[in-house]
Amino acid sequence: GYEALARSDEPTLSTPGPLFEAAARLGRTLDLGRALRARIGGSIADAPAKARLFVNLHVIELEDEELYTAREPLRRWADRVVLEITERDSLDRIRGLAERIDRLRAAGFRIAVDDLGAGYAGLTSFAQLKPAVVKIDMSLIRDIDKSPVQQRIVRAMVSLCADSDVEFVGEGIETEPERQALGALGCELHQGFLYARPQRGFC
Repeated sequence: GYEALARSDEPTLSTPGPLFEAAARLGRTLDLGRALRARIGGSIADAPAKARLFVNLHVIELEDEELYTAREPLRRWADRVVLEITERDSLDRIRGLAERIDRLRAAGFRIAVDDLGAGYAGLTSFAQLKPAVVKIDMSLIRDIDKSPVQQRIVRAMVSLCADSDVEFVGEGIETEPERQALGALGCELHQGFLYARPQRGFC
């Protein structure tokens, strides 16, 4: 699997935080989301045939009607795309959230909760979105091999996901001890610099 990461060659907007903050100030969040999805949709053909692609969605993008139409660039690849709901804003502001998520599932997309355990992304999101995939926030992964508290939290989340038939992904793994600790806790799906660094295109 691969995750599509938003990066810019403009130094002041090189990472997603400043990029989306600038778009929000200009009232262009939906435009930015459409541009990113178009770029991603145009490159999926270059990915390995059986690879899944994880694509981040800003919460506000759930209000973009273009996302639900046949014109959506990711639509033809829906069976390979996992839409990660990144909660830079609260889901409570999205009208008809359940119906919108159902429309995306009906189109063939899978839904993921990203950064569970950080910001707005708590168990309420888990209940509202009924995701197929959960990614735990990297703040709970960092040095998990040294923290019994983090280990207990992650073990509980792994158990919850297993009971709910939800895939659980540990992201932000940078060291071998972190990888081993997660494996011991039952987390079998991993993502992080230990495995690969961000790069242009598919390897």
